[in-house]
Amino acid sequence: MNSALEYFICGGFGGICTVVVGHPLDTIKVRLQTMPIPKAGEQALYKGTFDCFSKTIRNEGFKGLYKGMGAPLVGVAPIFAISFMGYGVGKKIFGPSSDSNENFTYTQYFTAGAFSGIFTTLIMAPGERIKCLLQIQQGSKTPKLYDGPVDVVKKLYKQGGLKSIYRGSAATLLRDVPASGMYFLTYEAIKDYATDYGKHEPSILGTVCAGGSAGIANWLIGMPPDVLKSRLQTAPEGTYPNGIRDVFKVLIKTEGVGALYKGLTPVLLRAFPANAACFVGFEMCRRFLHYLFPKDSQPLSTGVDTTK
Repeated sequence: MNSALEYFICGGFGGICTVVVGHPLDTIKVRLQTMPIPKAGEQALYKGTFDCFSKTIRNEGFKGLYKGMGAPLVGVAPIFAISFMGYGVGKKIFGPSSDSNENFTYTQYFTAGAFSGIFTTLIMAPGERIKCLLQIQQGSKTPKLYDGPVDVVKKLYKQGGLKSIYRGSAATLLRDVPASGMYFLTYEAIKDYATDYGKHEPSILGTVCAGGSAGIANWLIGMPPDVLKSRLQTAPEGTYPNGIRDVFKVLIKTEGVGALYKGLTPVLLRAFPANAACFVGFEMCRRFLHYLFPKDSQPLSTGVDTTK
């Protein structure tokens, strides 16, 4: 099987595993990030992660946690394929030459990972916009503005064309570039340790630890721009004329620096199992394809060099 096709299939399956496992807590994260600021004497809409979770279940049922999942599911296969392929390209650009005996440094891993974040923005930005708008529709008492992902696209395009659909692209890029760098760097470091620098295949436990830890590292770096992105993408048209700069100014002035980490608890609760599921799903799919096509079976490079 062509390696690029194998890359796409396995990366897509890993991404689907990520969405299915992690979307409920992503919904909680977005609702915490975008809930209205309470007026004097009023209580906040949610007291925290678990209060948001219980109110969502009580008011909307379990399916309320999966609102907006359609857009991420449609985009995960190309997003993960492009991300890993971008990482491979980044290694060729920023790493040592192929004819040298030098090993990759962690700085080079980070730079290559950051480079991969550029590749996914074209797909991620509109998908994130659609997802966030659907996730903030809460309960049956509030009129629904959108009936689903397709309806969101139609109404956004009617409202402001492609510019409206791609609102938040700069914020998405600001989040994904450094976060992707830390994501791949963390995965590399733990996998190197677990495999004695590529001397043997990683175990399931090793893959879980490396993938889960990479997810946590990704969000510790990416959380502040993600908050700004969510605010920008869900605000009414014209609220922030200067984009993410206005979002940042208003947020710091009204809520303080701590607001940049709103929703961190559900993100961290989600990050480990979701990203562990991604890499486990990736490896399971790879082995299954090698079982179906044994003659073509070659070790699948994920763009991650196991040498040191």
